[in-house]
Amino acid sequence: MKPDRSGVSETPPDCAAHPGPSVGEIVVPIDDAASVTLLKSQFVRFCAVGASGYAVNLAVYAALLGVGLHYLAAAAIAFLVAAASNYAWNRTWTFRTADAPVLRQGARALVVSALSLGANQLFLVVLVAAGAGHLAAQAVAILLATPFSFAANKLWAFAEPPDVGELQPVALPARRPER
Repeated sequence: MKPDRSGVSETPPDCAAHPGPSVGEIVVPIDDAASVTLLKSQFVRFCAVGASGYAVNLAVYAALLGVGLHYLAAAAIAFLVAAASNYAWNRTWTFRTADAPVLRQGARALVVSALSLGANQLFLVVLVAAGAGHLAAQAVAILLATPFSFAANKLWAFAEPPDVGELQPVALPARRPER
């Protein structure tokens, strides 16, 4: 390459045929395009399942408040009922992992649900203390806990076990006896 009049080297011939992205353009390598599509479709299905869980949660919560249960206890029960419904749908439809071991996956999903419930309760207490009504605060608290829930479910609870291939024997050097 030889420099032009400004002292800047000209573009190498092999790069000229493949210009880079323009400013603001996002480039997804072809190998990752299928992964992006899968992630988008899983997120859409997760949101659909979440919407049904959202409705279940609010319906159970409203019913429990109606019979006089404390708002935090009602929120915990409603969250767990919705989490059970969401687990069944996410297992079979969103992440399509119905063939995974139920105990391992269920335990992980329960941990994610418990952590999500903790976040939900924290948001709920803060919103009620700030003056929001119980039902409105619960509606917002669920939305605030959702991003964590999706990420934890996608990356841990419903994650495929890593493909490690076949185990290979490792040769260890023999130890010489000390004299």
